[in-house]
Amino acid sequence: MLCRFEIMANNKLPYNIWKLLVPVCISIAIYLLPKPETVDPKGWQLFAIFVGTISGIVLKPLPMPAVALMGMLACALTNTLSLTEDAFKGFSASVVWLVVFVFFIARGFIKTKLGHRIAYSFVALLGKYTLGLGYGITLTELIIGPAIPSNSARAGGIIYPIVKSIAETLGSRPDDGTARKLGSFLTLVAFQGNLIVSSMFLTAMAANQMVQGIAEKQGVYFTWTDWFIAALVPGLCSIILVPLVLYIIYPPQLKVLPQAVSIAKKSLRDMGPMTLQEWTMTGVFIIMITVWVIGEQYKIPPATAGLFGVCVLLLTGILTWKDILQEHEAWSTIIWLSILIMMSDYLEKFGLVTWFSQSMGNVFQGSHSITALYGLAVVYFYSHYFFASNTAHVGAMYGAFLAVALAAGAPPVVSALLLGFFSSLFSSMTHYSTGSAPIYFGMGYVQVSEWWLYGFIISFLNIAIWLGIGSLWWRFLGLM
Repeated sequence: MLCRFEIMANNKLPYNIWKLLVPVCISIAIYLLPKPETVDPKGWQLFAIFVGTISGIVLKPLPMPAVALMGMLACALTNTLSLTEDAFKGFSASVVWLVVFVFFIARGFIKTKLGHRIAYSFVALLGKYTLGLGYGITLTELIIGPAIPSNSARAGGIIYPIVKSIAETLGSRPDDGTARKLGSFLTLVAFQGNLIVSSMFLTAMAANQMVQGIAEKQGVYFTWTDWFIAALVPGLCSIILVPLVLYIIYPPQLKVLPQAVSIAKKSLRDMGPMTLQEWTMTGVFIIMITVWVIGEQYKIPPATAGLFGVCVLLLTGILTWKDILQEHEAWSTIIWLSILIMMSDYLEKFGLVTWFSQSMGNVFQGSHSITALYGLAVVYFYSHYFFASNTAHVGAMYGAFLAVALAAGAPPVVSALLLGFFSSLFSSMTHYSTGSAPIYFGMGYVQVSEWWLYGFIISFLNIAIWLGIGSLWWRFLGLM
């Protein structure tokens, strides 16, 4: 009570209250702006709440799940969404549960020491320089990318345990002040590499097949080979430059690891042969990878493979229910990611995305064909701030933007492919952008503000590479 009277007497509010008022004011300001006639009034209300929620997540007046819950409450109190019928739909999204299952499976890698064995092997091969480790992680993504049509599955099931184990093995942890030692850099490199590889292969991300199907409906046809050849040069440039730029602007404290290789080899010898639990974990891992590779053919969702892995680990005793409950980051992710996915989906249903797409068509009407294409591509790229799924973004906007580009006279195949490449690369900016984002963000090595800042910088780099070097390459191929 005394503290409360002192605050009132000094006419001051706690700092976190001020930080909470800022997103509230942003929401109100957006709501008071003129509303588009073609947008459902509830859509404009939801847009204001969504922007306010994202602002709160960035400013962090409260933990992220708490801010997301307040956004959900705002939806209910303003009658924008029904709490019983609409607001909880995001919790049934398969990508949310795939992300959560991945956290549990990674616990199995760590608990059985298989993750440490893989990490030591990786370090023994590439561990002399930190930058070399970053390139090694990206190269691993490049090798497995064409075979696994889910960027979330690749990130969570394969790369995430490796990155986490390497960082912890070399003494970098998110909760003891050593995050910037190594883990922060490897996290961002792994995430950005995941997106670059997703853009290079038609079979590296589920939304890419959607892109192909939508383009065909508009009379634009391309094959797996066409996609790969067009993406090859700009993709390789991104793979080379993105880790290097991150190394410069977000440097790890450990740059040279002179003894890491010898320590890793000695540690592997000390670990001895693989234990029964490690073999079991390896078997589960192989089965999951197999399902992710062939799952689309047999209509098996990636989340099903993740659920299978978790259940087997529980049945074999590798994981206990206590282990599951102790994965606090997984349970936090369920809350904030589900709510953001729900808001993003309803923004589309209420017509806001359609209105935005039509407005962009009017803006670029009458422009030079290449100017229109590049302008549309950049707008398409940065509109992903309002989406929590690549698939949702592609389904909502790809067809409309491609139609505008074609109407402006832009080269058909280049238009379809460029927007397709950006349908992966546009996820670079936020921690909720695609399934792999909350997986890497959940490691705890990178703060929200850092994730957004460096993601924005990398977005500029990728756009420059793909519109600059990419254009030269496509002209060489005769596509422009």
